Amino acid sequence: MLYTLAGGGALCGVASLVLLIVATATDFWMQYRYSGSSANQGLWRFCINRKCHSHTITVAFWDATRAFMLLSMLSCFTGVILGLSAFTNGAKNKRVKAGGIALLLSGFLALLALSIYTGVTVHFFGKRFVDWRFSWSYILGWDRTEASGKLDLKDESPVPGIVSELPLAL
Repeated sequence: MLYTLAGGGALCGVASLVLLIVATATDFWMQYRYSGSSANQGLWRFCINRKCHSHTITVAFWDATRAFMLLSMLSCFTGVILGLSAFTNGAKNKRVKAGGIALLLSGFLALLALSIYTGVTVHFFGKRFVDWRFSWSYILGWDRTEASGKLDLKDESPVPGIVSELPLAL
């Protein structure tokens, strides 16, 4: 039973890690119109008409979002390694539990990063640019956070076999 749970957790952790890396590294967190041209930005650079440049100004919300996303990736990587260690030399309950805690911490850090980015973007960029929207990199980050924050649990309803999703409260 422990191997099944650890294997499923490790598989979900690997998928979460891949989504985190893609979401953090790509430049499509927000798309907007700038002087009639299409533009997009990520955490590390912005692109106007497919010409990309590094962010020239240091804004606290970008730094905070970057830091929390990187910490989330590190925590997720640690959780995956600890989860996979259950398959070497027998099950190690402490390592598996620590891996689960690391994966939950990773989800919380990603949630924090995306919440900061969302709040500042809606308040600041929502007023500055008329035609803007969140893009696929940002959405991947939220998908990863949502997937790590949910558990599939059996419902205690009288109808057998009904499965429901209950959000995990952090």
